[in-house]
Amino acid sequence: MKRRSAFAVRAVALAAALTGCGGEPPGDAAPAVVRLGYFANVTHAPALVALEQGLFSEALGPRETLETRVFNAGPEAVEALFSEALDIAYIGPNPAINAFAQSGGEAIRIVAGATSGGAALVVHPSITAPAQLRGAKLASPQLGNTQDVALRAWLKQQGLEANLEGAGDVSILPQANAQTLETFRAGEIQGAWVPEPWASRLVLEGGGSVLVDEANLWPGGKFVTTHVVVRTAFLRERPALVERMLRAHVRAIDFLNGEPAQGREIVNAAIAKSTGKALPAAVIERAWANLAFTVDPLAASLRKSAQDATAVGLLDPVSLDGIYDVTELNAILAAAGKPRVSL
Repeated sequence: MKRRSAFAVRAVALAAALTGCGGEPPGDAAPAVVRLGYFANVTHAPALVALEQGLFSEALGPRETLETRVFNAGPEAVEALFSEALDIAYIGPNPAINAFAQSGGEAIRIVAGATSGGAALVVHPSITAPAQLRGAKLASPQLGNTQDVALRAWLKQQGLEANLEGAGDVSILPQANAQTLETFRAGEIQGAWVPEPWASRLVLEGGGSVLVDEANLWPGGKFVTTHVVVRTAFLRERPALVERMLRAHVRAIDFLNGEPAQGREIVNAAIAKSTGKALPAAVIERAWANLAFTVDPLAASLRKSAQDATAVGLLDPVSLDGIYDVTELNAILAAAGKPRVSL
């Protein structure tokens, strides 16, 4: 990784991540605490449903307990994985890529997909073409996060420079999504590349229009937004436990695809419980229409994201060989008579 990358790894934390779980007793029969991280967001709907429906709890044995932690951004979750404060996490592609790269391919494994789609560049309605962005200020959720990389790569394809210091033809201001809605309304920025439900909020509450629906940039409109990663040491020490957690994950995705209206209600209630406020009905309905839930990790889109991060100066060239381990997932799918995922 380059020094200007948004993901700084503490050497002590990384060393701990690569040495396993200390004195934890081996084997799935031993007492265990499973520490799960996720976002209170519609793009993390499989995690929210599995928690609210008790699917993760049902997957645990009598000597196993679940601890959960809500994160605001992928890099935070990666730090927690590195420091062994987290075992399993729902995160986006670029934080996973950076975790894998920074640890020399050791710290994490992607074990399943979760969500595809749900990201867009929303701008002031007066902007109708890329050329009109010259001189504009745009926001992204965080320097080096998935949407930030997508925005920078797309601008580069349009012949527009946006350097990592916030200057260039277009200024990119990394900021929290809630702040982005405020600054967009106030006219302090002219647009933002954000995930759902923030893209819908910028449209419905901020009066913006979609200049780029990211789904239109990918074959079949499919690209990974959220997937499930596991700390490698935890996966090696407790593969059967990881498999049971993945069974719950698969059940959650089946539920979301089979009962979309009920799933949307459960997810919105979970968001309200975590944040103190549910999403307006119009916002979650619009956002939901832009999402797809799948256990397929959509590996080709991850590799393209890594190439894009390299092209915009946020990642040194890296091999992603070994980043996936879908052994447990494919065993679950095969037992259910479902197609295996391929990489």
